[in-house]
Amino acid sequence: MTLAGEHPQLTIGGIEIAAGTRQTINLSVADLTIGTPVHLPVIVHRGNRPGPVMFLSAAMHGDEINSVEIVRRVLKLPVLAELAGTLLAVPVVNVLAFLHQSRYLPDRRDLNRSFPGSETGSLAARLAHLFLKEVVGKADFGIDLHTGALHRPNLPQIRSDLSSPDNKRLAKAFGAPLFLDSKPAEGTLRAYTTAQGIPAILYEACEALRFDETAIRIGVQGVVNVMMELEMLPRAGDAPVSSVEPIYAKSEGWARAPVSGILRSQVALGDAVKKGQTLGLIGTPFDDREEAVIAPFGGIIIGRVTLPLIYEGEAAFHIARVETPDAVEKQVDQIEAESAEWDGHAEPRIV
Repeated sequence: MTLAGEHPQLTIGGIEIAAGTRQTINLSVADLTIGTPVHLPVIVHRGNRPGPVMFLSAAMHGDEINSVEIVRRVLKLPVLAELAGTLLAVPVVNVLAFLHQSRYLPDRRDLNRSFPGSETGSLAARLAHLFLKEVVGKADFGIDLHTGALHRPNLPQIRSDLSSPDNKRLAKAFGAPLFLDSKPAEGTLRAYTTAQGIPAILYEACEALRFDETAIRIGVQGVVNVMMELEMLPRAGDAPVSSVEPIYAKSEGWARAPVSGILRSQVALGDAVKKGQTLGLIGTPFDDREEAVIAPFGGIIIGRVTLPLIYEGEAAFHIARVETPDAVEKQVDQIEAESAEWDGHAEPRIV
């Protein structure tokens, strides 16, 4: 049991990190084929006051660069000088995939389907094992930052198993436009944290290999919101506070392309849709035939394909089920508009 005013010992990669310091620990991952070593940098920021340990991870898939920028901005925040507890920040988890601008590791495995991994398994298994051993296993809470795939942007959203009261608390505190009750898939980081009882939420926004300023600002403020909720950071009187509540979505599903061809979308991220509504039309350059992509149920668009060339059966529009889609659409617009006004982090906009 930690006594009041006492900092528990924290050792990562065999290095002990003292209270009130920031250190970057380079964990050995593997060598490139030319013999150059590759490391997993973990930035450990310990406050002067005791408190929880929270991990903040990005680029679990190597092409999720939007999440990398969120971590960079969080680490620059002046308010971290008042931190209680410890922040374990990993700006790029999948370093090898990041170097190749790829979602996957060089062995073509998905790191986020490789947990809990193994010290003697595949490259993906070894990296998963290392990340759990040195970072996640030493944390009380966590936020994992993600983006959609290439040509598949996501509305800023939180995904978590909301049967856990702690997960639900963090999901609401984050303040993204929407939070979704999502059971973790086998082999994911969330599956591991759920099994271990480590409260953790996943932030999804934007798409691979792209920056989106609104998604970044919502992400940075969301991390700060969670740290304030955990009493790791003080609640500043001038901190931005949204005037609307994040929206709860009980489930989600996809509208798929009925035929192959060229898709002309008619709805955008955040739009409310009704069951049976036409979401887009698919045709070809060679005749005037076309078929509609129809919404299988009502809700709000939280993901979509932006590359118009599409094949039969391909997931085209991701829809979250919400009770009042039209009201939710207005709330999403308001939260995104408010994020554009947040200037407390003194970062120039990426355009």
